[in-house]
Amino acid sequence: MIIQDLLNPNELPIKKSVQRMFLIAASMQKDAVRAFKTIDYDLALDVSQRDDEVDRLYLLISKQFRSILCEGGMPGTTETGIEEYHEFRMAASPIERIADHAQKIANTASKMQEIVDDKVMEEVDKLNAAYMELVKQSVEALFEANTSLANQVIDNVDNMRAWVEELHESILKLESNEIMISLGTVVDSLSRIGDLSSNIAEIAINMAIRDR
Repeated sequence: MIIQDLLNPNELPIKKSVQRMFLIAASMQKDAVRAFKTIDYDLALDVSQRDDEVDRLYLLISKQFRSILCEGGMPGTTETGIEEYHEFRMAASPIERIADHAQKIANTASKMQEIVDDKVMEEVDKLNAAYMELVKQSVEALFEANTSLANQVIDNVDNMRAWVEELHESILKLESNEIMISLGTVVDSLSRIGDLSSNIAEIAINMAIRDR
């Protein structure tokens, strides 16, 4: 289906494309951390391969937008105006990068040899769940043009920075260099995913202001 869509970029509407990107990226993030926790090499590989589909969808969105600019109209649908289409295209970029960070976590998992301490991993699981919820809320704010929810996402991401710093400090105290480096990579990617959710929320705010 995706290959056919790429051959005809007018087939898949922008909102559906962005929503599908988000769903794949969210599943990648969830499974990447699970693969890291359990040292599941097969799952890590599966997550890494899913990034290709996100990249294809992002390419499709770019082709759709170029088609609009070249033809001076919407490709076979009037679901969005050109300004809104541009904003959804902008939002697709941080979602694509979220998938990249999930792939990075999966690649880290594929090289793990030692199980992470349960207490530390519990904190990582909590951090991941919190960031997954913020990404979900940022996408909801985007589709609903909800400035209140978007501002809440931005505030929560800022408030979580202290938590991330504390987790980094506890990681530096671990005895295993392998686990210390790997955990540092995972937490850094999760933090960047949080920043990307803020980026999506900012786009949602701009969209809502434009629509007023």
